[in-house]
This record gives sequence, C-alpha cells and structure tokens, in this order.
Amino acid sequence: MRSSFPPGFLAFFFLILLLVLMPFLFVNIFFSALGKLGLTPVQSLFVVIGIFLGSTINIPVKRYQRDEAVETSRRTMYGLGRSFFIDLGRPQTVVLAVNVGGCIIPSCIAILQVYRLTQTGGNALLFCGIATLINIIVCQIFARPVENLGIVMPTFIPALAAVASALILTPNHAPAVAFVSGVMGPLVGADLLHLQDIKKMNTRVASIGGAGTFDGIVISAMLATLLA
Repeated sequence: MRSSFPPGFLAFFFLILLLVLMPFLFVNIFFSALGKLGLTPVQSLFVVIGIFLGSTINIPVKRYQRDEAVETSRRTMYGLGRSFFIDLGRPQTVVLAVNVGGCIIPSCIAILQVYRLTQTGGNALLFCGIATLINIIVCQIFARPVENLGIVMPTFIPALAAVASALILTPNHAPAVAFVSGVMGPLVGADLLHLQDIKKMNTRVASIGGAGTFDGIVISAMLATLLA
C-alpha cells in the first residue's frame, strides 16, 4: 500500500515538532536549575522572563576608538543583529555593553548564592572561590577571538569545569558553587580578560552576555547547576 504522504513529510513534521517543543525544554531546564538554587517557582518564573526579555537589552558602559571601517548592523545594539540584513557603516567607536538577561540577572543570582554560602559556615565560600578561579583559568585558555563573531568558546567546557570543581570540592553545596563558577568563569575568563581584543573585532557593539559578541554565561551556569 503506497503512502499518501509526500517523501520526507515525517522528517519535516518531526523537525517542526522539535522546534515547537524546544522553548518548553529550555524553560524546563531553567526551572529545574533555579529550583536547585533555592528559588521558588514564582521567583524562577520572574527570573526566566527577565532573562528572555532582558536578552534584548544592552546597556552601554564604555566606548573604544577604532580607525578602520567595519561591516556591521546598527540593530545589534538592540540584540537583533542576527535577525536582519547587514548594512554598512563607518563607526569611529566600538561600544562595550552589558546584556541585562545574559549578564546582569545571572550575576545578581550568583551574588545571592555567594551570600547564602556565607551563612552556611565551614569552607563552602572558600571552595566556591577556588572553583570559580579554576573556571576562570579554563575559560581564559579556551576562549578565542574570532573575526565577525567575537569571543567564542566551546559551550560545554565552562559548565563541565564548574560541575567537576563543585562536586570535588564541596558536594554538599555543589549547585550553588557550580552556578557561581558557571557565571563568573565565562564572564571574567572569556569576556573581561579579552577586552583588549574588542578593538580588533568587526562589530559596532560588544555585548557581554548578549547574543552578539559575547554569550554563553547563562547556558554555562544553568547547565552546571543542572548537572551538579
């Protein structure tokens, strides 16, 4: 009996289904990770909404002078640079910005986790500092400036480094330590320690934690917490 569906229909159907379900998968991962950090479902909901909405907001903090013209999109300031056609510009400066959803919110949660670790007593805070330092070194080693992309690094390396350090050093506080290390490792090791590479990049806006020049902070922290 011949099928009435055209060739490749099932593959196309499952691809569409995967694309539809993927946002729910990411939201579930976020909720699971945030729950491990002691956040209530309501608090987790606000954090997830803040991360997704805040990912479109970049706050400029500094401008770097540059001499040559670059091919870039003015829309990258609003987190939309990859969604539209590229236009040509001759900027005299490169703007360093921090992304609300990808940098500020995760950093605030990391600070909260550090505060909670101070209340536990013992060596939890010391081990958190050691794990963070290890991840900073790992990220600094593996992060590389790539023309037209920015600072890039394999996604799973900072997460795995954070998980391994947290589980070895302080398994009782592994989720919190893994999250802090997962945030600060990419932020300091991959982003802040490569600021001098910004002047060489083919971009108008370098966004720390954004979808443009720098990214991966949220992914690293959430994966590390989930696996811890």
